[in-house]
Amino acid sequence: MPARRLKLMTILGGILLAGLALLSWTQDWFHVVVASPQGGDLPLDVAGDVAGAPLSALSLASLALFGALTIAGRVFRVVLGVLQVALGVSVVVTTSTALADPVRASGSAVTTATGVDGTDSIRAIVSSVEPTAWPWLGLVAGVLAALLGVATVLLAGAWPQATRKYSATRLVAADPSADPAAAWDALSGGDDPTDDPAHLDEGGSGPTEPGRTR
Repeated sequence: MPARRLKLMTILGGILLAGLALLSWTQDWFHVVVASPQGGDLPLDVAGDVAGAPLSALSLASLALFGALTIAGRVFRVVLGVLQVALGVSVVVTTSTALADPVRASGSAVTTATGVDGTDSIRAIVSSVEPTAWPWLGLVAGVLAALLGVATVLLAGAWPQATRKYSATRLVAADPSADPAAAWDALSGGDDPTDDPAHLDEGGSGPTEPGRTR
């Protein structure tokens, strides 16, 4: 695969995975049924922003990282690739922790709906918990994002070099004699800018051509 295309596919893949993780965060992760203190069962939909709150910050950080990769040099590609591995692993930890203990992950939503607080008290009133596909999607996106970070580190040298679109330039006047800084530098070096015939002629005090009068 050409180096330019490899770079493009890596960046687009990273943006896609970050977008999927962020989409997962906005959806319902668990359908919870609790015994209401007032009697009866109370169904609750627990979204990813409750069960997996850190996922949004991790996804946005990953998006920014792949944006930076578009202009990064080889060394910074390696650094950013390592950071992407860390972000992907963090997404995996966030989603897997919620899937491993959905009651605990849904605790704040249950407390808001029933007023019951405390992990043991919440477990006592939860009748059932049914996970949706969205936390699993976030988990897969995290695993693939971490693997993409590893690939970025390994293939950093194969990418084309970033073009230096913006480079430092020094602006100088078209006529150095019209630049006050240049004149001052000339005086500091022992040169007298007034020795220039053009300056003498403009000032009216220099020699004139034969046969001409001022």
